[in-house]
Amino acid sequence: MALKVTNVERFMVRVPFTPGQQAVAERTVYNWSIFELCKVTTDAGLVGWGETIVHYIHSRVTNQSVQRVMGKSPADMMQDDTIGAGLQMALYDVVGKALEVPCYKLLGNKVRDWVPISWWSNEGPPSEWACQIRDAIDNGYTTIKLKQRPWHDINEQMEAIVAAAPDYFRVDLDANGTMHNAASAMPIMQKLERFNLVAMFETPIPQTDILGNRQLRQVISRPIAMHFGIPSYTTTIREAICDGFVINGGASQILRQGILSAEANMPFWLQMVGNGLTTTWAAHLGAVLSHATWPAITCVNLFKHQMLKNPIKVLGGFHRVPDDPGLGVVVDEEAINKFLISDKELAPFRDEEKPYDFTRPRFIRTATYLDGRQVHFSNVLQGFQLEAYSPGVSTKYWKEDGTEEFEKLWITIKEQPIING
Repeated sequence: MALKVTNVERFMVRVPFTPGQQAVAERTVYNWSIFELCKVTTDAGLVGWGETIVHYIHSRVTNQSVQRVMGKSPADMMQDDTIGAGLQMALYDVVGKALEVPCYKLLGNKVRDWVPISWWSNEGPPSEWACQIRDAIDNGYTTIKLKQRPWHDINEQMEAIVAAAPDYFRVDLDANGTMHNAASAMPIMQKLERFNLVAMFETPIPQTDILGNRQLRQVISRPIAMHFGIPSYTTTIREAICDGFVINGGASQILRQGILSAEANMPFWLQMVGNGLTTTWAAHLGAVLSHATWPAITCVNLFKHQMLKNPIKVLGGFHRVPDDPGLGVVVDEEAINKFLISDKELAPFRDEEKPYDFTRPRFIRTATYLDGRQVHFSNVLQGFQLEAYSPGVSTKYWKEDGTEEFEKLWITIKEQPIING
């Protein structure tokens, strides 16, 4: 008789950021602390677990997707990426337990026992980046992915990193297109190439700029990574505009894109943001995808608790793929109860289109240039339209403090930056 799903429970939790990530997170990814954990129970009494980081995911779990899996065989539904990240993960977990095999055996042929993983942090001043490097090293990492932004002096940031990092450490720089075009990006990237620890660049200019990206790749010696599918896979390969990919999504999409990457002999990293369960799930996928050789980005380093009984340990920039059935890890249900968001707190946020959509903390950024100009802009606007990476620029952050001065400036800049001086 086929295994059937008899119950799906969903738990909304708020997992605290680590002290070292708190300041960074509240400026940029303030809502990543909210997770939904899925617990799937079958008629055989087997239980599977999964998690969804609610505000950064390819597909959330909805009431409709829960109804779709009820009474069905989990094996029939686990390939469907549209049911939501946490629910799909939980179905794979429970099928693995039923068959007494680890998830990677449901995904393909294992090619590695240990998978690479990178520390992650967002934009910040040089001293903050140096602290991130030290924290990464202390926790067994050998690489970090950082968000470079035009309102900081990237050379000063890199000098601070060089002073903090050992020779083996490597940095991946993600500009999210803020270097604008090939003409402005090329001299910046050529200067950054002089730092031995710069491993690669992600999306230096908009990915749709095919000619510009091809020009950069012809001149820049470090690999250039781009998100898979923008532009299309066939265009990317034909025009030779990058060296490898950033891949994310549901299991079926990741496997398909991973195979296509292998056919083109293009390495990639898995970008699956989440906590302990997501990081473990990414490890199973990375274990069977031959070209998943660049360090995965899961952002597990952001969180004070991994929600697992036995936390993932990173050694030399790698962590081991579990061999126990299913995901091969045990969820810490005491931690769920500890971090559970109460029904009273959740009541105003029952709309599935905006799950627990709370107010963004307000910050005013003030970028100061060598000629004395000051640009004020909010953390609601990304500020990507600022000029590309002027030497000597520095930025201070002003967190909302209840003063009249803050409120007056905020009203002025919340729609667009202003310049004075």
